Amino acid sequence: METTILSSPLSGRGKVTIIGGGVIGLCTAYYLQKAGHEVTVIDRGDITDGCSFGNMGYISPSHFIPLATPGIVSQGLKWMMSSSSPFYIKPRLNIDLMRWGMTFWKKSNAKNVEDSAPHLNNLLQLSRERMNDLKKELPDSFDMIEKGCWMLYKSEKTGEHEKHLAEQAHTFGLKTILCTPQQVQDYETEVEVNVAGGVLYIDDCHLSSAKFMKSLFTYLQKNKVKFWLHTEVTGFEKSNGKITSVTTDKGNISCDELVIANGSWLGNISKLLGLKMLMQPGKGYSVVYNELEKNLQYPSILVDDRTATTPINKWLRIGGTMELSGHSDNILPKRVMAIHTAFKKYYPLMNLPEPDVTKAWYGYRPVTPDGMPYIGRHTAYSNLTYAGGHAMLGVSAAAGTGQLIKEIIGGEKPAIKLTAFNPERFS
Repeated sequence: METTILSSPLSGRGKVTIIGGGVIGLCTAYYLQKAGHEVTVIDRGDITDGCSFGNMGYISPSHFIPLATPGIVSQGLKWMMSSSSPFYIKPRLNIDLMRWGMTFWKKSNAKNVEDSAPHLNNLLQLSRERMNDLKKELPDSFDMIEKGCWMLYKSEKTGEHEKHLAEQAHTFGLKTILCTPQQVQDYETEVEVNVAGGVLYIDDCHLSSAKFMKSLFTYLQKNKVKFWLHTEVTGFEKSNGKITSVTTDKGNISCDELVIANGSWLGNISKLLGLKMLMQPGKGYSVVYNELEKNLQYPSILVDDRTATTPINKWLRIGGTMELSGHSDNILPKRVMAIHTAFKKYYPLMNLPEPDVTKAWYGYRPVTPDGMPYIGRHTAYSNLTYAGGHAMLGVSAAAGTGQLIKEIIGGEKPAIKLTAFNPERFS
């Protein structure tokens, strides 16, 4: 039976402070301000420098399988030996990484996938629906294109796996088209595609994440959401089991409710509250090409190589890799080049020049040990709510997460069950 903690719900206007100005934090602010709350967002950067700003921009109901899957550990151990592999863990002595890794190993099984997939699907489909609302209300266009996304594969073994996932997708009400190499080519009218086949997920869409963030930010500023940017959280004031204010390097901010939504730094902030939240930053890289004469017509996941593409008009972003190396600013050239090499396998005649490694973008995805986000109340404090750990699904799940946090804080019945997202599930 589902138990939802709705401690001290705010009915009507209340002061809600959100730590984190990424896409999860901004979507949460959007729904809370619409509900009449006085919202303040704190961010250590300027909104434009986080993972939400430079990602692939997918809204993907198709991504209902969590990161922790059978075989990922054994495969990851093989990959770990190569710094250019899709999944790389930098060997180091770190107690937080060790705790995360042990839990990840325990959760990487078929039962976790079976138990988690329906809940992740519910969150992603809720978010897909809410994105239609945001598209209508936000003032600026963010190039949201609703035509689907490819899962492209090079091997028949991978193809069988993707066909199985497509069958599972159908049970969730998702629409797919299974295609031969020639049929894939028929969709991609401008460039040659070299694949063994593909699955087109019709319900997926994509957008410019940078434009989406700017549009959200502009809207929230106009609707009296307060922003404390370039602001470091240094502690909290507490009284009677409640967080009363956030201490920062620029002063204190009082709050009736606190939402922690600061992505891969969620664990760091939680330590200031005396809480251990398992979280690791999964660094991803991407490169951008502009003014292409010919471009892809559809975004695609290049499944065998764990690489993704996002085309918008004459603009193309290619991204991928999962690197667990902490919050390191070092760019590994081999990993950037691996993205380019993978792309050439699938689209051999596009002849994209090798990327300038020094200009490659990178960001830190917030990764939990079971691949499921933290969404919900934490019982340590009566007014503490978590919204983080969405890994590669930040943009995909942001709108739905924002609605859920609004419902939790307002004492409403959440739109979906939250059991699988319980922030205390590893305690």
